Amino acid sequence: MTVRTADPFAIEEAARLLNEGELVAFPTETVYGLGADATNGRAVAAVFETKGRPQFNPLIVHVPDLAAAERIAVVGPHARLLAEVFWPGPLTMVLKRRAESGLSDLVTAGLDTVAVRVPQHPVAQALLAATGKPLAAPSANRSGRVSPTTARHVTDDFGSDVPLILDGGDTGYGVESTVVDASRFDGIRLLRPGAVTRGALQAVLMGPLAEEDATDATRPTSPGQLASHYAPNALLRLDATDVRPGEALLAFGPNPPATEGAAINLSAKGDLAEAAAALFASLRELDRSGVGAIAVMPIPEHGLGEAINDRLRRAAAPRG
Repeated sequence: MTVRTADPFAIEEAARLLNEGELVAFPTETVYGLGADATNGRAVAAVFETKGRPQFNPLIVHVPDLAAAERIAVVGPHARLLAEVFWPGPLTMVLKRRAESGLSDLVTAGLDTVAVRVPQHPVAQALLAATGKPLAAPSANRSGRVSPTTARHVTDDFGSDVPLILDGGDTGYGVESTVVDASRFDGIRLLRPGAVTRGALQAVLMGPLAEEDATDATRPTSPGQLASHYAPNALLRLDATDVRPGEALLAFGPNPPATEGAAINLSAKGDLAEAAAALFASLRELDRSGVGAIAVMPIPEHGLGEAINDRLRRAAAPRG
C-alpha cells in the first residue's frame, strides 16, 4: 500500500491502477471512497472482498457530470431538477439502470436500479477524468465500521490491502451523501439522510418528499440501509445525560456532563455542520482509547442532525 499526496502524477498512477482492475482509495467532499472500475466485475468483487461487505448491499457509482449519469441511468424530471441544483455535490440518486450501461451486475446487487453521484471534490473529479470510467466507490472502511474522513483512517482499516491511497486532506462534510430514490415518477423518497438536508431537497422540489416505503434492513435497496452500520468497537449509549464508569463521552453543545475519561465535543457551540464534519473522526479517536462504551449526548434531530442521528443509531444497533 502506498499513500501519495493527490498531485497530477499520483492521480495518473491511480487511473492506471483502476483501469488495470486494482482498487484505489480517494477523497470526496463527504468521506474517502474505495474506488474500482464499475464496469469490471472482478474489480467490483474485490471491493466487496476487501471491505467484507455483504454482496446484497449496492454500491454508489461516481460519474463526472449529469451527461455521464444519463449514459448509465434514466434521469427523470424530478431527478434532473435535483441534479441541476446539487450536482456536483453530496447527493446520491437511485435511478433506473440502463440496459446498455455496461456496469457490473455486482454494483447494483442484482437490482434494476443504480445509485449515482457526481462528486464535487477536485481530486475525485480529476480521477474520474483520468480514468474515463464510472467508479464504484463505497466508503473506504471495513464494512459496518466508522467511515473514513482522512487518509490515515483508510490505512488504519486496510493496512496493505489497498494498492494506493490518494491523500487529499480532511474531507469537508464528514457524513456521507444523502441518498434519495429518484427511480419512480411519483416523487422523491429519502433513503438515507446525509449532507444534503431534507429541508434543502424540499425547497428545490417545492413540496414534501414522497412517503417512504417500509424497508427490510437485511436486504437494502440502496447504500447505507443496513441496520447495524458505521460501528466502532465500543458500544454506543445514545441520548446520554451522564457518563458512567468506564465510558468515554461524545459530547455536543456548551454544557457536557463531567467526566474523568476520554471526551470529545463534536461542537461546543452546538453547530450541527461542525458536528457532522467531526463525527466519524471523533468516534475513531474515542475507540482508539480502548473504552468498552461511549456515552453520546443528545443531538437535535433537525437539519444535519437527522443525518448525524441516523449514523449514530446504526452504530448503536445490535450487531450480528
